[in-house]
Amino acid sequence: MRKTLVITVSILAALVLLSSGFLGGVVTAQLIPDRVSTALESVLPGISPSVSIDASTITSGYAAEQTSTDSTKLFKPYWQAWNIVHEQYIDQPVNDITMMQGAIQGMMASLGDQHTSYMNPDQYKQMNMSMEGEYEGIGAWVDTTTEYLTIISPMPNSPAEKAGLLPGDKVIKIDDEDMTGIDGSLVVKHILGKAGTTVALTIVREKVKDPFKVIITRARVVVPSVQGKILKDKNIAYIQLYTFGENTTKDLRTEIKKLIDQKPDGMILDLRNNGGGLLTTAIEVGSEFIPKGVVLYEDYGKGKRQTFEAKKGGLAVDIPLVVLINEGSASASEIVAGAIQDHKRGPLVGITSYGKGSVQNWIPLLDSQGAVRVTIARWLTPDEHQINKKGLKPDYEVELTADDFKAKKDPQLDKAVEILLEKKK
Repeated sequence: MRKTLVITVSILAALVLLSSGFLGGVVTAQLIPDRVSTALESVLPGISPSVSIDASTITSGYAAEQTSTDSTKLFKPYWQAWNIVHEQYIDQPVNDITMMQGAIQGMMASLGDQHTSYMNPDQYKQMNMSMEGEYEGIGAWVDTTTEYLTIISPMPNSPAEKAGLLPGDKVIKIDDEDMTGIDGSLVVKHILGKAGTTVALTIVREKVKDPFKVIITRARVVVPSVQGKILKDKNIAYIQLYTFGENTTKDLRTEIKKLIDQKPDGMILDLRNNGGGLLTTAIEVGSEFIPKGVVLYEDYGKGKRQTFEAKKGGLAVDIPLVVLINEGSASASEIVAGAIQDHKRGPLVGITSYGKGSVQNWIPLLDSQGAVRVTIARWLTPDEHQINKKGLKPDYEVELTADDFKAKKDPQLDKAVEILLEKKK
């Protein structure tokens, strides 16, 4: 974890600690074909306790190109192990449902993808419970798809920021309850609560030897999606984007029009600590700064690719531009910043971004047996650079240290201004 500190701004804090829809930053409408759920059912059909099963009971159906003979042969060791447990394990009867769920969990884990996992029926039910009246929390963008819930960035002036949480912090306990093995979407549920109540988070931080506890008082607060201004004495437009929500594009266009009317010499787009949002909004936002061409590629398995191109009518496609990023810039922020960088619309200033460039879907399993989360695609920048686990490297690497923060200095912003003033000469 770099010894840097996130930038604060004088606004209200965020409404809630946001979960996976915004973490991963991007929500997509694509769904896995029904045959995936069918596959899991045919691989692990319902079994009565203490009954020996022959491999011939397995049917195909999990892949069109795989034959019944193939699947029968493939799963012989599985059913052999199943029978051994039923015939020889000391504590009988064994729980077949638990064994089935464990098999699915192991199957997901074997893929070696931290974003692909299984949620049992109780966990899945909890995740889908109504959260009405509970939209209060600590105010942080989070990654729910890592081993432990991970802070992408605290929101400006939020309880999370005031408590000193930093990008990369991992929540291993909540109110002294161990979160090991608990899906991040459920961990979020534990953190949400009524404004004015407290929650104790046990944090693991890179380069800090021991876990430590942070007590945070929850709050109900709201953050605007966009804020803009003309920097004093600089004649440079400054826009900070906090999220990629349903109204962000409309708010951004309103702000751009207002600033462009003042004839600035350049524009700074601040994506620091922006944890992401909707994929459609990311495409729309990128289109405000890129006149034409690819904004991103979305790569699926077996060579399938979807291409997203800039929409016509962008309001800031000609003005000199610089983009600010940091370790809290994730997902949709990385899509926009990566497109701007690859199209050479403007340089990136700051430090390497978070590196969230994959798409996950939750697929409910048959017979109410929970759900699996599967990584179905990865994003690539227009120049086909991989975002996931790598992030975006800025053209100008500039840190914002704790000393800078205490002194109310912003060297990243200063560098962006310097670049634009140089272009003016």
